[in-house]
Amino acid sequence: MESVHDRLAFILIASAIGALAVTLVANSAVMADGIEPGLWKITARSQSNGLIGPPHESSKCLTADETRDLAATFSPIPRTINSDCAPIERTLEGARLTWHLACKGQLNVDLTGAFNFDSPHHYSATVRTQAAIGGQTLETLDTLEGQWVSACQ
Repeated sequence: MESVHDRLAFILIASAIGALAVTLVANSAVMADGIEPGLWKITARSQSNGLIGPPHESSKCLTADETRDLAATFSPIPRTINSDCAPIERTLEGARLTWHLACKGQLNVDLTGAFNFDSPHHYSATVRTQAAIGGQTLETLDTLEGQWVSACQ
């Protein structure tokens, strides 16, 4: 029988993985046709196994150099221990970016991202995470919204 401590430890590990994925994505640079460099406010909302967390806001100043390669800079970077990740699959068509990353090993993680850069000053995205370790699984859906605030100081 699974103890409450084991379940809590798994939820904390899986939540950290989901938060890491969102942080990697939210703090990445972005450039699509017409999306401007500058200070961006990113609002992230996370739903995990039916529980919805409070919104988390962060900001990122994107330079012109950072906004030149959307596919490379707005995708997660695999950083795993005791797991191997397949090469990331990415597609950038117009203002839409999708990617998929799968890692297998001690921790199995499957990440899928879909981004829509709908105006020069706004984007929205969803990131789905499925994580499994020690027979436990966790599914997380993160929604991101980026809003251009101003030129960088």
